[in-house]
Amino acid sequence: MQFIKTLLRLPLFLSYFTRRQLLQWSFFLVAFFPTMLLAQTTYLSQGDKQTMLLERLEIKAGRDSILNFSKIKPFSRKTVVNGIKSYLATSPVLSKVDDYNIRSVFLNNLEWVSPEERAQYQSKKPIWKNFYRTPANLYEVHVTDFDLFVNPVIQYVVSKEKDNDQSLFLNTRGLTVRGRIANKIGFSAYLTDNQERDPAYVQQWIQDRRAVPGAGFYKDFKDPGGYDYFDARGHFTFNVTKYIDVAFGYDKNFIGNGYRSLFLSDFSTGGLFLKLNTRIWRINYQNLFMELQNADNRIGDKPVNKKYGVFHHLDINVTKSLNIGLFEGVMFGRPNRFDFSYLNPIIFYRSVEQQNGSYDNSVAGLDFKLNVAKHFQFYGQFLLDEFKLSEIKAGNGWWGNKFGIQAGAKYIDAFGIKNLDLQLEHNRVRPFTYSHFDSVSNYTHYNQPLAHPLMANFQELIGIARYQPAPKMLIEAKAIVYQQGRDSSAESFGSNIFLINQAPYRKNEFGYDIGSGWKTNVLYASLLLSYELRQNLFLELFGVYRRQETKTPPITSVNTTVISFGVRWNMHRREFDF
Repeated sequence: MQFIKTLLRLPLFLSYFTRRQLLQWSFFLVAFFPTMLLAQTTYLSQGDKQTMLLERLEIKAGRDSILNFSKIKPFSRKTVVNGIKSYLATSPVLSKVDDYNIRSVFLNNLEWVSPEERAQYQSKKPIWKNFYRTPANLYEVHVTDFDLFVNPVIQYVVSKEKDNDQSLFLNTRGLTVRGRIANKIGFSAYLTDNQERDPAYVQQWIQDRRAVPGAGFYKDFKDPGGYDYFDARGHFTFNVTKYIDVAFGYDKNFIGNGYRSLFLSDFSTGGLFLKLNTRIWRINYQNLFMELQNADNRIGDKPVNKKYGVFHHLDINVTKSLNIGLFEGVMFGRPNRFDFSYLNPIIFYRSVEQQNGSYDNSVAGLDFKLNVAKHFQFYGQFLLDEFKLSEIKAGNGWWGNKFGIQAGAKYIDAFGIKNLDLQLEHNRVRPFTYSHFDSVSNYTHYNQPLAHPLMANFQELIGIARYQPAPKMLIEAKAIVYQQGRDSSAESFGSNIFLINQAPYRKNEFGYDIGSGWKTNVLYASLLLSYELRQNLFLELFGVYRRQETKTPPITSVNTTVISFGVRWNMHRREFDF
């Protein structure tokens, strides 16, 4: 019954786009791009298991390859398949686990497998001849000028938290659809109906932010602490030339090689976007135009005010193993309209922002990625919001020195153990970074941060170990330690980027460093045991330990342990690691 309700809510997805918005974006697409379209592609879904394999193969290749532009996520299915074929052509020796994962990639991207090759992936016993003709897809069609894939989306998790009498759970039902038309248009949709009750620290976060992590509009569900929301995402894609891909839709995007991103992450809910990706020679250049929601107090039925974000990211393979990237972005608010001066895909956004009166919130960044010895990858990001060199030299903690740094490393097949992968990452963001002097142009979307989930005024260390001892089994251990200077009830110390960075919230000009304010230390540790019962169907046991201590008055200490068991089918895991 709930699944039928999800189908009936399909029209809600279209309601995200007003008639005026559709006309504006359609005019832009028609006016700026030629009508001749080439072979297109769709994108992997959030948290897809294929991402882990792609990261491994890129490091193993250790060279300029199709896989080397891995900072932009989600990955194109066409790029995934072509990248793996390119790797196998020169480096065919892999472990049994990697061979299994590669076969799984082809099973989940059959539109990019030739009809001749497709025959080897047929199921031995389809259900009623028409269902599961291949192991990864409930229903699929391959005819002249048309490919179609339809799959269920299910996740059910039950949890028990120490010292919490509430029944914790996640219940998700829905479907995903993707396909191609005439080898020119790609389309993809993801639709789910969700109810959940999360651990106490997540419920507190939801109350503080008036948002469910990763979700948009929600309603209270049954007893206090339960939430009900609908997650609808989708996009269509086409190519305007051999080198330029275009995507238009409502979904999440991510920029970076780290577990976190200081530029743009998939932590918040999806948003309306237009994406242009140009790849030629050693260059990959992406333009991303987004319509976002301003902070909303969720009082009454009324339109949520809009704001906008525009982003450039340029990747250059300097050598076969070294990739350098340049990033810039602007957040701006207008009375529910887009500023068309930001539509130029080439111009430096800071010059436009200055021309408009320096009123908008602009950021810039530099990132790098270096593959070494076919086992290591070193990566990092530097985000610059604002700074004054004289104040940095003075060391007086001027509030306007706003920037963030990420440094990380990955080690695959660690210590000679096949399919044991380690990752270490450090993130550090100064107070007031991402904030602005108005309440609209901060770096947020629908009451959630667009980049790091901790927002600002923190330092964080992340350690991750992933081990796949057998093709269908995954063990993942994770530890996150961070310190944050949180705001008091009377003063902002720069951690809450929703607050304006001027009076009356900011009291002083100087004396702000990471940890200023209510100094809070958090340890988050988790262990995941996952078994793939069949393609994309996982049984999972998950444990979390979290300790939070406030070191400045009022001194508090809260410890919790959560044990979860769940089944997941064609959907990413929901994890609250903050």
